[in-house]
Amino acid sequence: MNNLIVMLLGGISGEREISFLTGKACSIALKKKGYKVINVDAKGYFVEKLRKLKPKAVFNALHGRYGEDGFVQSILESQKIPYTHSGVFASSLAMDKELSRLIFIKNNIKVPKYLLLQKKNKLNLNKKIGFPIVIKPINEGSSLGVSICKNRRQFINKYKKLIKKYNRILVEKYIPGREIQVAVMGEKALGAIELVPKRQFYDYIAKYSSGARTQHIMPASLSREKYKEVLDLAKKAHKLLGCRGITRSDFRFFKNKFYLLETNTQPGMTKLSLVPEIAKYCGINFEDLVVWMIKDASCNR
Repeated sequence: MNNLIVMLLGGISGEREISFLTGKACSIALKKKGYKVINVDAKGYFVEKLRKLKPKAVFNALHGRYGEDGFVQSILESQKIPYTHSGVFASSLAMDKELSRLIFIKNNIKVPKYLLLQKKNKLNLNKKIGFPIVIKPINEGSSLGVSICKNRRQFINKYKKLIKKYNRILVEKYIPGREIQVAVMGEKALGAIELVPKRQFYDYIAKYSSGARTQHIMPASLSREKYKEVLDLAKKAHKLLGCRGITRSDFRFFKNKFYLLETNTQPGMTKLSLVPEIAKYCGINFEDLVVWMIKDASCNR
């Protein structure tokens, strides 16, 4: 019986190092459960390695562009290799911060006011949004390139830097509320955790540096009704995008309303990550969570 799992990790995105951390943790978990695991770095001619190995499934531990935007998913489907997390279409939609927002708005999920800036067009900052604002690449993860701008001078400075690297930039109204994040596992919203960052917001450093440890409140300190509401919103977003496996939806809670910032189809699985923490609170240990993800793997999404 083929029990070989390929842990696809690394890659060429800005989240390469985080992917190695996720992949290492998940490899150890699967080996403890009796699986044979081979780590494959998703760069160069990695597809040839996959063909030779003929794994039972691929655990997609990649983060960022090419790993969670539908690119590697399309490769795995072309090879008819089952893989974890969401499929091509759902991954592509969730990674594109504008397309996903359009879907959320159409289905009555609140998002911050926003506008899209493109390299080919003249810079035109809509005054209706007003400062402070958040500026971010439209298709990055782990808060890479995200900045909060309190005035036009700060915005122009950040915009000039980002537009050199990215064709599309998202600008949205800064919502100053509490940070609430929800894990969804298959058809069930597991729970909501509240984050109190030491930094200005839950950025790359806050997510992955133990020195900038963010306070985690699990479960989030919400009323029973509001707790259920945010779980339902996360599950709704998960279904609207057509996601499978594990997702994590990020919200701001302000003036008794939830604003959905994004749904992540490949949330981190490091020792500082939120999904394992939420799952543990719900009685699911890390090894069992990772095994569930492998059993949920598919090549027909």
